[in-house]
Amino acid sequence: MSHESQAVINEVSEDSIRKKPSSFKRWSKLLLRSKTGTVGLVIVLFVFLVAVLAPVLAPHDPAAINAANMLKPPFWMEGGSTAHLLGTDNLGRDILSRIIYGSQISLLVGITSVVVAGIIGVTVGLIAGYYGGFIDNALMRLVDSFLAIPTILFALVILSVFGPSVITLIFVLGATNWVNYARLVRGEVLTIKERDFVRAAHSIGVKSNKIITRHLLPNVISSFIVISTLSVATTIILEASLSFLGLGVQPPTVSWGSILSDGRDYLATSWWLATFPGVAITITVLGIIFLGDWLRDVLDPRSKAK
Repeated sequence: MSHESQAVINEVSEDSIRKKPSSFKRWSKLLLRSKTGTVGLVIVLFVFLVAVLAPVLAPHDPAAINAANMLKPPFWMEGGSTAHLLGTDNLGRDILSRIIYGSQISLLVGITSVVVAGIIGVTVGLIAGYYGGFIDNALMRLVDSFLAIPTILFALVILSVFGPSVITLIFVLGATNWVNYARLVRGEVLTIKERDFVRAAHSIGVKSNKIITRHLLPNVISSFIVISTLSVATTIILEASLSFLGLGVQPPTVSWGSILSDGRDYLATSWWLATFPGVAITITVLGIIFLGDWLRDVLDPRSKAK
């Protein structure tokens, strides 16, 4: 009997080993099959590497002011120089260096605020969906209250009261976006908690906190990953908008939104001040959206059945 048991264990182990490559192959095939997914992954990895290697890649100090080089055009235009490939701004600061360093703040704010929002939203959604009743009603009315307030208006009020800073900006964007996760997770939990494996856990006396963390959370995490990926793109745009209005990241810290704000008064004469950071925002957001679409295809249970 022991030999038979060992044979079963070995067979299960071999099956598990065989399944791992197939899962990896499936991800690879989906990535190669999806041109937008491949492009999105390349863009996201590129922007991430640029942000990490900013001190190495930036040709100049992004905050260095040089009155002799004010409003220099890009190198391919008359009066441009290869010393400043994308030109300079109204204070003689190198545009390329500022865009490179600005990627750090944009990614930091975008990713960190989504993490904050995800922690709050997933927790609220799990509790509301699992317990139901009065707790569910109370938490959902709180969600409805946040949804009734325009995100940009709420952010402007909080930043005006507490003052603009990176930490405040992360908190504000996290506090305004958590409701999306809460509603999504609650809806999925309402369905999952009626399944047999959750009922079986109830019947054998498993505690509620273990059911939530071990059975419900793993089943909603894929949807969270997809929506959080897309939320990073939205948050980057919000950060740029608030910085453009002067209520986001403050000088001397560089962000793409603040570069846009500096260039708005020179659109007619020095278009490169606002164009290049705008292009950086557009490409980054498109890359994240493409990657999010690919992740949705990979993590969608219906695609696994094909």
